[in-house]
Amino acid sequence: MADHALSGAPALLPLYAKAAATAPLHRGDTLPDSSYTLADQAIDPAHLVAYQRVCGFGVSDVLPPTYLHVLAFPLSVALMTEQAFPFPLVGLVHVANSITVTRPVRSAARMSFRVHAANLRPHAAGRQLDLLAEATVDGELVWSAVSTYLRRGKPPAGTAKKERQNPTPAPPAGAVAQVRAPGDIGRRYGDVSGDRNPIHLHKLSARLFGFPSAIAHGMWLKARTLAALQGRLPDAYTADVAFKLPVLLPATVLIGAEQKADGWSLDVRSRSGKPHLTGAVTF
Repeated sequence: MADHALSGAPALLPLYAKAAATAPLHRGDTLPDSSYTLADQAIDPAHLVAYQRVCGFGVSDVLPPTYLHVLAFPLSVALMTEQAFPFPLVGLVHVANSITVTRPVRSAARMSFRVHAANLRPHAAGRQLDLLAEATVDGELVWSAVSTYLRRGKPPAGTAKKERQNPTPAPPAGAVAQVRAPGDIGRRYGDVSGDRNPIHLHKLSARLFGFPSAIAHGMWLKARTLAALQGRLPDAYTADVAFKLPVLLPATVLIGAEQKADGWSLDVRSRSGKPHLTGAVTF
């Protein structure tokens, strides 16, 4: 595996420009056999606080698990804009995310990251793949994540067709929070995460991609859901979620979390019952 060791986090805007310019060149059936690494990174306290406030976490020197996703995200984009990556970045849909934390990480720690792609596979709506990310402190694995992306298209021959299911118009069980997602949350989250996809920024740019209004980032919704459970989670856990219908901004969502023997089940819906996020936190 070829390792691309970077000296600093790559700037996202030039990568997005590269992605747009080279989109027609991305085609194929294999993932690049490469990884991107970034070593010994200090945490910016002001950036951490800005992230915590946008996502509803209390201000603390403990890094939210989803914050580490933001720090690793530029490496993921660098990998997805490689010429050998089989799909154009524009059009990939983030459909699921799993994060495992092994212990709390504080802002004084110096972080090292590694990202690579794996598991290209058929899907009823096209093909999907995983981006695997890891974070270490002094060689100790403290965080890992799997982000699953879907490339829509004609499914490979023999792929089972997924049956369409209508959402149940009911509030989630065990609702722990009713959260307002204002119309500018896409821009605010984009400012701290660097993810300035046009579908999140303004209704006019979102309409170019078929959405009636801007939509909330899936990782903002996951972060906001975990923030609603702050103080009820142990030091080590795994948070698995699937992203369902997009949250059209502005909106109010109901965050449901039902306690189980080994953690929490998660169910985030609109007030009309439309599902936006499902998943679980396991200890």
